Amino acid sequence: MPHQKRRKDVRNVAIIAHVDHGKTTLVDALLNYTGAYVFKKGEATIMDSNPLEKERGITIVSKNASLEFKGVQLNIVDTPGHADFGSEVERILKMVDGVLLLVDAFEGPMPQTKFVLKKSLELHLKPILIINKIDRPNARAHEVADMTFDLFCELNATDEQLDFAIVYASGKDGYAVLDLDEPRDSMKPLLETILHRVLPPVADPELPFQMLVTMLDYDSYVGRIAIGRVFHGAIRVGQPVALVKRDGAIIRSKVTKILKYRGLTRVEVTEAVAGDIISLSGVAEVEVGETLACSEAPQPLPTLKIDEPTISMNFSHNTSPLAGKEGGRFLTSRHIRERLAHEAMINVGIKVEEVDGGERFKVSGRGELHLSILIETMRREGYELEVSRPKVILKNVDGVLLEPVEELVIEVDAESQGAVMQALGARKAELRVLRTTAAGASRMEFVIASRALIGFRSDFLRMTRGNGIMYQNFLEYQTYKGELPSRQSGVLVCQEDGRAVSYALFNLQARGDLFIKPGDTVYEGMIIGVNNKGTDLVVNPMKTKKLTNIRAAGADEAIQLTPPRLMTLESALEFIDDDELVEITPQNIRLRKLYRTEISRKRLDREQKAGASGEETDTE
Repeated sequence: MPHQKRRKDVRNVAIIAHVDHGKTTLVDALLNYTGAYVFKKGEATIMDSNPLEKERGITIVSKNASLEFKGVQLNIVDTPGHADFGSEVERILKMVDGVLLLVDAFEGPMPQTKFVLKKSLELHLKPILIINKIDRPNARAHEVADMTFDLFCELNATDEQLDFAIVYASGKDGYAVLDLDEPRDSMKPLLETILHRVLPPVADPELPFQMLVTMLDYDSYVGRIAIGRVFHGAIRVGQPVALVKRDGAIIRSKVTKILKYRGLTRVEVTEAVAGDIISLSGVAEVEVGETLACSEAPQPLPTLKIDEPTISMNFSHNTSPLAGKEGGRFLTSRHIRERLAHEAMINVGIKVEEVDGGERFKVSGRGELHLSILIETMRREGYELEVSRPKVILKNVDGVLLEPVEELVIEVDAESQGAVMQALGARKAELRVLRTTAAGASRMEFVIASRALIGFRSDFLRMTRGNGIMYQNFLEYQTYKGELPSRQSGVLVCQEDGRAVSYALFNLQARGDLFIKPGDTVYEGMIIGVNNKGTDLVVNPMKTKKLTNIRAAGADEAIQLTPPRLMTLESALEFIDDDELVEITPQNIRLRKLYRTEISRKRLDREQKAGASGEETDTE
């Protein structure tokens, strides 16, 4: 094999971890130490620039940062930690030559740790293990390092991969050490470990140009922006380039702009060479996973393999009587079609299909959180829409029905353990591991069908009084598990249009939790609360007290109403049934029946009972 040329002045590395193990905070500490970004007083997690990321405290979209250390440019990519954004991680790993595997010094390896580590080992990347948050009171750094080594062995790591470096760090306090007894003063030990352990990129500027597109961005002025790593050759502004599509088709274009990262910002340059991570505009038809190559003799790079979606939902325009009355600017199916098409272009984990002649859109993604982030983003942009209950995507392989199955890890106190195990047992979960953690909590690991987890998180929070920890990660497709228990409670459905009054709500609150308060606008078919009896009940929340000319013996007591249950987007999606929708506007989130009138619902019920012996649909 001929000797491969490598660029000594560049290192490309991704930082991967389970959600909330401190990736973004650690990258911020590296930026601060090298002077790539000077933090203002009280400022934190500058890498989480998206408003939703700041609110939820999680990374949703991968981001690039560039810093310099000892004359070497370090390109660091911050990746999401939640399993629903796994497609982001898979693409990023194609751009880099090494990974920083971050593990919490108390929690140890978690489900997403296993997922991201497996992906990096399959690509023959050599990780550097960072035991983060060693400043925590109950930190057990050495024990966590041993647990992570066992995980490497479980994933069949090679002898070379098992010889990984270990760095102990605290991203919050801004230090890293190679030994716990060393002075804790800066991030220098981690940066030096990256220089010594991460291989310089293979880069031969004399070869024909090749670049793999791993991400897309969009600018209203220049159009699509292809983001990726230059594997071979060099590229200049104004140079002709060939796009090699997945099917082998070749489209010729011209590069109009090249951008490189300096710190957190992109700066315009005239040329990029092999080993650089760049953004490039001028190729309108480019898609994720395709190759940009030299115009004379274009050769494709291996395409990216992205895991398929497991959850789908139907999106449609808002058809309620309140449509357009709450600040929405994009109200039609055409607006929603254009927005979803744009999302599918830049978000490779999303798949969009038209149904019902283009009036509705089936949107598939990697999980409930993946799709709910899209919905929340659209809501803040001024879209009004209705979405259906999430459904798992089933497969039929050789006549066998398969469904997605997930690994579920739960940590609860001893008091809640029995209730949680009973609830998961009813959902046909299979217990794999049960042990007690260092803090005295019970840690349980299950294998459970994805559809069994829809609606479980809210129940879990109630069972554990908000003190439980729950993580899930897609495992594989397994044989269909059969029928599962559905929602036990019914709902209170509004009878007509108007405004809710206190007197009516006072009489209804004995039935179950209410979702509305006095003065709220309601309409026929809107769900205003829970009926604990288990059946749907049509009610009138506008009913007022009958007035007579006879005075009561005592003064009327002031009406005491229980505060309504406020539904977040995630809790609403978990709560609704198959015949219900979530109405989303910039100002409110409401629940409603698919068919608004009581007559149409009864007619549908009769038709379903008459056709109960019909064939089962292909999706759950």
